[in-house]
Amino acid sequence: MLSPVVAERVSFEEAARSDSGQGADSMTVLWGVSFDATPISGVVVEFVKTALAFRDQGYRVHLDLGYDIKADKNSFFRPYTDEAALLPDWVRLDRIDGIGEIPGYDQSFVAAVLHEYIQDGLGEQLLPRVDAVAEALSQRIVEHWQRLDVSFVMVENGTLPENIVYTKALYRAIEHYGRWNKLGRFVLWRDHDLMWQSEPGIKKYGDFPYSRTVAPVNSPHIYYVVPHEEARRKTLEWVPGLEKIGVFPNSFTHVPAVVDQYNAGFRREHGIPEDAVLIARCTRIIPPKRIDRDIHLVAKLADLADVYLFVAGDTSESPEEHAKLIRLAETLGVRDRVVFGGWLAPHEAHVGCPSGRGYSVRDLLAHANVMSFLTSYDYESFGNPIGEAIASRVPYIASRYALYDTVYGDKGFRAPIMELSTNDLPTQSFVDSVAELVLDEQASEETAEFNYRLGKDQFDTSRVDEVLAELLPAPMDERTRLSVVLPVYNEAENLPAVLSSLHEQRGAHGPLDKTLYEIVLVDNNSTDDTVKIAHRFAADHPDLAIHVVPEHEQGVACARKKGMDFASVRSRRRGRRAAEERFYLVSADADCQVDEYWLWELFTAMESSKAAIGVCNYYYAAEHFTHRPRLWTAIQRTLRCRAVTFGLFGGFPDGKGFAVDRDAYEKVGGIEIVYQLQDGCFVNHLSDDWDFGIRVRNSGEDITYVPTSRVQINPRRVNHAIDEVITGRAYGSDGIIVMRDIRVQDPTLDREKDLTEDEAQQAWGFSVKDFTPKNTILPVLLTPSLLDNDAVIQFFGPSLAHRLGHRISQIKDEMRLIDFAAIHSYKTPSYRLYFEFADELFARLRATVGEDIGYPPPLPACLREVPPERLSEFVRHFCEDRESGEAHNYFGNGGVF
Repeated sequence: MLSPVVAERVSFEEAARSDSGQGADSMTVLWGVSFDATPISGVVVEFVKTALAFRDQGYRVHLDLGYDIKADKNSFFRPYTDEAALLPDWVRLDRIDGIGEIPGYDQSFVAAVLHEYIQDGLGEQLLPRVDAVAEALSQRIVEHWQRLDVSFVMVENGTLPENIVYTKALYRAIEHYGRWNKLGRFVLWRDHDLMWQSEPGIKKYGDFPYSRTVAPVNSPHIYYVVPHEEARRKTLEWVPGLEKIGVFPNSFTHVPAVVDQYNAGFRREHGIPEDAVLIARCTRIIPPKRIDRDIHLVAKLADLADVYLFVAGDTSESPEEHAKLIRLAETLGVRDRVVFGGWLAPHEAHVGCPSGRGYSVRDLLAHANVMSFLTSYDYESFGNPIGEAIASRVPYIASRYALYDTVYGDKGFRAPIMELSTNDLPTQSFVDSVAELVLDEQASEETAEFNYRLGKDQFDTSRVDEVLAELLPAPMDERTRLSVVLPVYNEAENLPAVLSSLHEQRGAHGPLDKTLYEIVLVDNNSTDDTVKIAHRFAADHPDLAIHVVPEHEQGVACARKKGMDFASVRSRRRGRRAAEERFYLVSADADCQVDEYWLWELFTAMESSKAAIGVCNYYYAAEHFTHRPRLWTAIQRTLRCRAVTFGLFGGFPDGKGFAVDRDAYEKVGGIEIVYQLQDGCFVNHLSDDWDFGIRVRNSGEDITYVPTSRVQINPRRVNHAIDEVITGRAYGSDGIIVMRDIRVQDPTLDREKDLTEDEAQQAWGFSVKDFTPKNTILPVLLTPSLLDNDAVIQFFGPSLAHRLGHRISQIKDEMRLIDFAAIHSYKTPSYRLYFEFADELFARLRATVGEDIGYPPPLPACLREVPPERLSEFVRHFCEDRESGEAHNYFGNGGVF
């Protein structure tokens, strides 16, 4: 019988209340755990590399080496001794308090679960004990995190089921801690050696689909990452519904290894002649690593050159294997050429540390002629020593282990590769290829340089920063009140000027305080230098927080949603004082420059009006249209109409510039992606900004127009689509509204050519037909109470205002059972009201905007022959006909100016 796990159980919530903040300093804490249970391994090194990004942002880093997890390492409850010397000074070794006091949790129990239950398929009687111990362990974990005030957690190799007790406990702790502290995705759960990658031949973890292990679970607090696409594919084959899983390749600091004042004596201290060929091997000294292959290689190369092998690894981990390798070297007559040098610190642990702390892997590589990795076929998943050699500009050799081609070979890296299909030891042809590499200095240098340049693109540490910017970004400053979201796709040409205009924002008393706002740049699969420019700008302007996050689904709506959701979640964690203030999500466009007071005017208007949305003023620069007076006149008429109606009704947001209160954004569900069919394929609808504004206004919230917050529209929106502007097809046809690429310039197009009188009239007709339903009818359709406002009554005139209100009531009642998406729900009723009241509406526009507004464009041909008394009847059929798309085409399908 299992004794009680905890005599007096304390709830997670009580633990949280009693321990909150105690024992923690003011720094944000990153807590990590490695299931590898060794002081230095590829897993631990990758943790250090990733944690470095957090350290640089001011986090305090804690690492549990996992001694109390793996039964086969014989380290359960063993105190730490000199392990810290192998790690950077900024990593604090840690472990869960009181774990050894949990009844029933020990090395023998963990081993029994692995062998009896997971491997043999028996041991069902162990499961009640597994659950009880996991529950007690999860409570200890939560209490420990609460005392440290942990903000982020990194789990390395936690899916390995060698200890399903600890894995279960960790999942429970994450859910309790995340829910209690109202955290988002605060866990980065990374697997380096999943079941199908590490020793699958011996079925260490049972058979696929591993029903007795702990499968990854969907959690609002966890983002899973794996090192390559093959691992992601296999993970999803195992857990098809896993939602948040990304590829996070191991990364390496690409700095050539050089002989310097600190490592100049490396060879001398280890008895290696200065002119000898040195083969480096950095690995654990255990049978699956196949160091015997390197010893055989040295023996065969000894006839051709003075060659030495340096093995960096813990000789005490497997004394039997170490002794076996020494006997092999003696038998082959190369014992004096094989050096077992013990553990070397990872490069990241050595950077910035004072001299005298011992050598690092990079010090070894500075003296090595080649790095070797002749591992077992089915043992390794990534091969960090290869990446380390590439980043150090050192040639490498390797066996063709199971995932070699996936990680390195298929990417084009050059190296002698030992084939394992028929041979277990180096063949003569392989030995010859190695000799050719290490003895030909020019070939060696060219190979190393080629791999180095390719490796910078594939495995550079900047990729860590990019991924972390998306998953676990820096905390938002408590003083920040606005996030400016900037969707971008191939905007390298415009981006520097746009970012500069955002950086140079001014307030009432000078430059705007950079802590007041941040920029969230959402890259939508750019293929030019957009992202590099953004990172370079951020590095050159550290006073302004700039985040670069990717959105892989193409479309500006998807990118805008990604950025606003990203900012919304992060803003919730600014602190208690900040929670009492309104926070604003702001949309900007990557090809439109903002005026210097744009953000300040928008911010102050939102603060004073308490509206849910603030809409900016937009304009074109007159100098771009100096020689095109007809086009300029048509544009200005539209913008004058817009100024009048937006001043009355507040208008609707346009992606070029608007702000929304975060709480209102979340209340309506944020930006919604609406899909439509185009040429048999689903594409996302362009008008996400209008759709969003409709839903906010329809929820009862107010929209305010801020004419002093100005955005300059890029003239390319007209210049490069002039033919579509004239015909009212700038954004599609037949009801399909999509984003088209308006940056491509037709070299045969005269951009300075003005419109003819007929073209100008046609363009204006489409513009005003798009404008009138959306900007004079839609506001009162969504909010009929506006028709009781004195200014609105004065604009329409009492009679028209009264009849509009009455007809709106009738149409809403008529259509009350029709369920349309927000972006479509306004079209049919607005179009119907337009046709019924067009003459009177244009009369009011002429009276308030100017006589040059003119009269309604001609009716569609099909309506001209309809008897006047039946017009409203046939107007309804015309506007509701979604088969032909005629109504959408008549109204210009999205606007032109």
